[in-house]
Amino acid sequence: MVRVGARLRMVLLAFSVPIIAGCQGLLFGTLGVAGRTQGIEVRRGVIFDPIHKLALDVYRPTGAIDAPVVVFFYGGSWKEGTRAWYRFVGESLAKRGLVVVIPDYRKYPEVRFPAFVEDAANAVRFAHDHAADYGGDAQAFFVMGHSAGAYIGAMLATDARYLDAVGMKPRDLSGFIGLAGPYDFAPITDPAIRPIFGASVEEQQAAQPVNHVGGDEPPMLLLHGRADNTVWPTNSEALARRLRDAGEPVELKFYPGIGHARILLSLSPLLSGWSSALDDSLRFIDACLGVGQRRARSGERARASPHPTLDPEPSKEPVQ
Repeated sequence: MVRVGARLRMVLLAFSVPIIAGCQGLLFGTLGVAGRTQGIEVRRGVIFDPIHKLALDVYRPTGAIDAPVVVFFYGGSWKEGTRAWYRFVGESLAKRGLVVVIPDYRKYPEVRFPAFVEDAANAVRFAHDHAADYGGDAQAFFVMGHSAGAYIGAMLATDARYLDAVGMKPRDLSGFIGLAGPYDFAPITDPAIRPIFGASVEEQQAAQPVNHVGGDEPPMLLLHGRADNTVWPTNSEALARRLRDAGEPVELKFYPGIGHARILLSLSPLLSGWSSALDDSLRFIDACLGVGQRRARSGERARASPHPTLDPEPSKEPVQ
């Protein structure tokens, strides 16, 4: 049996090398083993799009009744990733009283924008329709994502066309939580990314969440590491500013010294000391639903820290 200290060394060793597909699988798998806990039920491989053979995994507290639901979209530059790598996210959030849905979506080069956003809309519709089947409450329904997954979630929350296509609207979401998301990255100069969104200025601008804020968005929590050199923190600042200009509730928080991967990895109980992203996300859900309402639904004991109100003022933190 591997002790926690040895597991941590394995995680840090994996984290010390470039995070490519194989390394991500090893690293995130290790976190999932380390974060596994009693009291969680998992349903893997639930087909939500038989035409494209797309599936999702569901993590739920044992015996959950009317618990809040979080649909989590993972990142990977819209080119890589699989739901199995993010077991640690599902287990960590389910441990805190949430029903967690982690879907796959099609990626480049199989597809380009907006196909993966359309896949995400289908996953949200499926999770919303089947929330009660997994002990969840469709009226307490959140979307969350990291990096490219945060982008996908933000597009669903800002551009009403995608949820409208599946019979929903952005305000059917109780809230959106974005970790290190790219929301304002045009013009696209990276030759590895440009083919995903198109070469023309018009195509690229149409793919930016900041350009679709129209005053019908759900509350948003935007979290970003100030040391993120992969997705610049100005992305979150720009989306927060646009939301505030439209009178929409948004909270923006930066973590000093935290980079692009660390904000995600801190969702694991093993590495939660790296940032308060997990607790901040739970407090946001509390604020959106009401503390008593969420805890009554999930059966979670009250935590000592109070929930915050959504910050209506611009962040005072500097960004890169």
